[in-house]
Amino acid sequence: MRVALVSMYTTHHEETGATRRLRRTAELLAERDHEVTVLCAKWWDGEVVEFKQDGVTYHRVTDAPAVGGFASRVPFALREVSPDVIQVASYPPWHVTAVRTAARFLRTPVVADWWTRDDRGGSRAYRRAAKSPNAVLVPSEMVRTQVRELGAAVDSTHLVPEPINMDLVRSADADERADVVYARDLDEHANVESFLLALAELRDKDWSAVVIGDGPERSTAEQTARDLRIDDRVEFLGELSANEAVPIMKGAHVFAQTATVEPFATNLLWALACGCVSIVEYQARSSAHELVEGRERGSLVTSPQELADEIVAARRYDHETVDDDFARYDFRRVIEQYESVYETERDDYGFF
Repeated sequence: MRVALVSMYTTHHEETGATRRLRRTAELLAERDHEVTVLCAKWWDGEVVEFKQDGVTYHRVTDAPAVGGFASRVPFALREVSPDVIQVASYPPWHVTAVRTAARFLRTPVVADWWTRDDRGGSRAYRRAAKSPNAVLVPSEMVRTQVRELGAAVDSTHLVPEPINMDLVRSADADERADVVYARDLDEHANVESFLLALAELRDKDWSAVVIGDGPERSTAEQTARDLRIDDRVEFLGELSANEAVPIMKGAHVFAQTATVEPFATNLLWALACGCVSIVEYQARSSAHELVEGRERGSLVTSPQELADEIVAARRYDHETVDDDFARYDFRRVIEQYESVYETERDDYGFF
């Protein structure tokens, strides 16, 4: 199948949840022998129109990110690629409507991949973007609700979560350096202080913890650990690959999730698959609770004190290193969900 993924931004322009999801989807589709082209602003050197990396062809629409220029030129790029199905990122929202207009002439279905509502997009543009595609893919029920509130039809939204590699989870050795783990980009939504405050409540207990992740709030978090006098028991490891993080999660007993914004809690999913007892601090703009609700080895809290209490209570569970209940999130199964939506939309579009 020829698949065009339309996104002005890629991970080469900015590292966000949306651009990382785009890259993973493109590379997984390419591994399944689909012909994958990402239509984007140019990020490579030289004058070539296309650049291939990891089996994915990146096709220049504009020389640099420019919302108006990209929207006006993407129809011509789509005509060159001539895809069987088009997937477009939800930001900038104006591009969704531009792609949909072009797709009518190409007689090609459009699927929008909706990570979250970016504050840089306008409300009216997002409402139009939610209504215009043939289908909308969302990573969580929380995001599905948001898209439906913007006007997307109930039967046009499809839940497609973020994937993990269960082969890695099963094969990795356990690194027992820490009892408790926190893992996330350390940005303004990380809320690491709740995690550290909970640990400070347990000074009289025997524990060690690690924080995996990097970002603009890392120095503030490290200072908070010093102020709470727990810096000798909390190790900040910086950004780690999955190959590096999974052994630490398998060796730990508890994973704590406290971020205030999370369209899909990918690191929490990895930890659950690694057998961690996972504790989620409920946040109105986070979908993390969806992964632990109803699970024996998971719980919801609303404060650092409750988080501390649940860390202690986690001792009642045996240590585990693999939970096969989460095999349904393996990348092979998730990419099949993308393929299923593409095939359904293509068949339905061809019928009409």
